[in-house]
Amino acid sequence: MTVPKVFISYSHDTQEHKKWVLDLATRLRNSGIDAIIDQWELGPGDDLPHFMETHLASADRVLMICTSRYVEKANSGSGGVGYEKMIITSDLLSKIDSNKVIPVVKQDSSNEVPTFLKSKLYIDFSKVEDYELSYDDLVRSIHGAPLFKKPEIGNNPFKPIEETSPEKNNDLTMDIFKIIVSQYEKGENLTESILIPQHLKCSRIIYDMHLKKLIEEGLVGLSSGYVSLKEKGKQFAVNQGLVS
Repeated sequence: MTVPKVFISYSHDTQEHKKWVLDLATRLRNSGIDAIIDQWELGPGDDLPHFMETHLASADRVLMICTSRYVEKANSGSGGVGYEKMIITSDLLSKIDSNKVIPVVKQDSSNEVPTFLKSKLYIDFSKVEDYELSYDDLVRSIHGAPLFKKPEIGNNPFKPIEETSPEKNNDLTMDIFKIIVSQYEKGENLTESILIPQHLKCSRIIYDMHLKKLIEEGLVGLSSGYVSLKEKGKQFAVNQGLVS
């Protein structure tokens, strides 16, 4: 598994702020993220521009901790913050759609970010009571693990089921179950398993995977190539309104 590398850019406003950044970086490392800050990497005699250039170039994401002082330095191009801004904007010129930079707002009275980041969505750490929610949002963003995933496209509700490709049908498990219930309602306690994928015009392998799910849930049974409806399956069919 690849460990994402994150460079944290911030201004040394106060000792309290430096401690806040240090704690954030420590927690990020404990969350499987290679967080880089100057407090760990630099000592007397080290070259600050080289440190910035090296880690900004190699980082997967860059966190810009936007306090009022940080925003002021970035906009005026002063100090280390201004130098980092110059490197980042130069890199972004060739990657207009880049989401490499994540603005992190850490202000009490406003949500200002540097001018060149105005168009980017930020994560708000300004409210102490919302810290955990903001931290979760940040870590999910870095790991590419959103809280809500876009669902697959379902079937056209006005298209007959027999015209729908079962391989693309998210309800294939239920379709198989419906056939088994339908056969049982017709008085056939056992349904020949091999006939079901033929009826649905689906891959036998995909069918086997979905049938296994029904078996594991205790809804149906499989014996000697025949599928049977179990008591739990009968109750489930009633609850789902498949029978009346």
